[in-house]
Amino acid sequence: MRFEIPQFINVQDKLFGPFSFKQALYLVGGGAIVYTIYRTLPGIFLLILGLPVAAFSLALVFYKPNGREFIDMVEAAFVYALSEKFYLWRRSEKNERIAAERKKARILEPGEIPEDKRKKISDLAWSLDILDFDSDE
Repeated sequence: MRFEIPQFINVQDKLFGPFSFKQALYLVGGGAIVYTIYRTLPGIFLLILGLPVAAFSLALVFYKPNGREFIDMVEAAFVYALSEKFYLWRRSEKNERIAAERKKARILEPGEIPEDKRKKISDLAWSLDILDFDSDE
């Protein structure tokens, strides 16, 4: 028995031409706000208030930073702005103790080669340099 596996589960369905329902809602909502500003306020306010609303509405529909929707970035910015951000760094005795133990035991940092291994490597390189591999002679 064969089962079909859904292929494009991350792609939203297109309901209104090339736009999904959510994108169409952003466009209609932004357009309605700009139209309300146009009908109720003098012309200069249309530029001051309407232009940012239109730009934000278009960004919600078309701008996809790093392949993700712009609304996700806006949501993350709001969560970050409203969350508590109090960080206090204190030197802990545990970190100092670990550093002292490393110094005492001479634990190597990542990428560091011990001295005896360096000598073996240099000796091997020297012996390879002086050996003649020409088999013609």
